[in-house]
Amino acid sequence: MPLTILVVDDDLGTRLSISDYLDISGYSVIAAENGREALRLVEQYQPHLIVTDIGMPEMDGYELIKQVRARPVFRLLPVIFLTAHTSTKERIRGYQLGCDNYLPKPFELEELGVVIRALLERSQLIESEWRVRLADTVSDVSDGVLDPVATQLQPTFEISLTQREYQVLELLAEGLSNIAIGDHLHLSPRTVEKYVSSLLRKTDSNNRTELIRFALKNNLIS
Repeated sequence: MPLTILVVDDDLGTRLSISDYLDISGYSVIAAENGREALRLVEQYQPHLIVTDIGMPEMDGYELIKQVRARPVFRLLPVIFLTAHTSTKERIRGYQLGCDNYLPKPFELEELGVVIRALLERSQLIESEWRVRLADTVSDVSDGVLDPVATQLQPTFEISLTQREYQVLELLAEGLSNIAIGDHLHLSPRTVEKYVSSLLRKTDSNNRTELIRFALKNNLIS
């Protein structure tokens, strides 16, 4: 079955051009004209990726992604912002909320297609590895080889993390932003960012998606 992409933009022309391009590219496309409508479609269709504008009526893109990331099932759902809001402050806010990529308007459909393919390949790989890991665990249980000690997940990669880094990593895996993590751990967003940077460095990851993939693969989080 084709992968499903949700396109969210209050401009009909933009919405149609992206939808037509993705449809021709072999994806299943659903579309919404604002964040509130998009949130309903996320729950109904559980898309594999979201492409969304920021400035929209009723619910903007920031609030949409904030609410999507609040649901554990969508914590790793790839999100692309297409927007004329391109200041550093606005981009930082988007990344803190869980955006995976920014493309400024106007944009080229071909570039959008490349970004989408890259994010989908990565997310599908993460999901595949998680399912293999889960299947191996179920197999061990059915064979009766697990005991209370063996069931304790141990990292398959030797890495030294502090207790605070583990806490930040767990909350990152839940899809929380730096601000939300800071609220949980009583830290400033800047301090949280320092912990995230340390995690990226220690795991040799380029971004948060790769970090979560590494953590899942090496049993750093459950």
